[in-house]
Amino acid sequence: MPLRVKAVEQKPVPDPKKITFQRLKTLDLTLIHRWLNTPHVARWWYDDVGPYEEVAEKYVSYIEGEQPVDPYLILHDNRPIGYIQTGRISHDEEYDRLVGTEDSAGVDLFIGEEDLLYKGLGAYILQCFLKEIVFAEEDIKVCVIGPEPENRVAIRAYEKAGFRYFKTIQVPGERQPEHLMMLTREEFLEG
Repeated sequence: MPLRVKAVEQKPVPDPKKITFQRLKTLDLTLIHRWLNTPHVARWWYDDVGPYEEVAEKYVSYIEGEQPVDPYLILHDNRPIGYIQTGRISHDEEYDRLVGTEDSAGVDLFIGEEDLLYKGLGAYILQCFLKEIVFAEEDIKVCVIGPEPENRVAIRAYEKAGFRYFKTIQVPGERQPEHLMMLTREEFLEG
């Protein structure tokens, strides 16, 4: 009697070319709150976890330009799948001193939708964001990203996007150090 093998349904790999960005709006804050309170995001974004009112207050300050952070939704085929932000490092004097790079921007991101985790999208999202947003600013010469040292998945994705480690810093008031990685405009354009 032949063995019957049950077919396992394979989900298609998402097409990275369908990644776009949209400025964050107040209408998006319920989604941001939901993502921040999922275990895979909360593990690394623990400072932003909390009641809706607290999350909304923080992110509205970005949306309205009260804080020097440019917030965006990450879209895949027009579906919101995550969050990404950038800002000039020089806007935070203490962080700027710790990082020690000139004419630089920082980036932070997460994929909020669990069905799109571990699909190889992180590096592509970052490369697209660098091209369309960060390095579209002619005076930005360096981009810096600072995952926690234990966030190996993020570090691998950032390496695939061209970032390289340059130092570890401890930001006062933060629980964990930052594994700083950088990518210069020249390196990005050569890559």
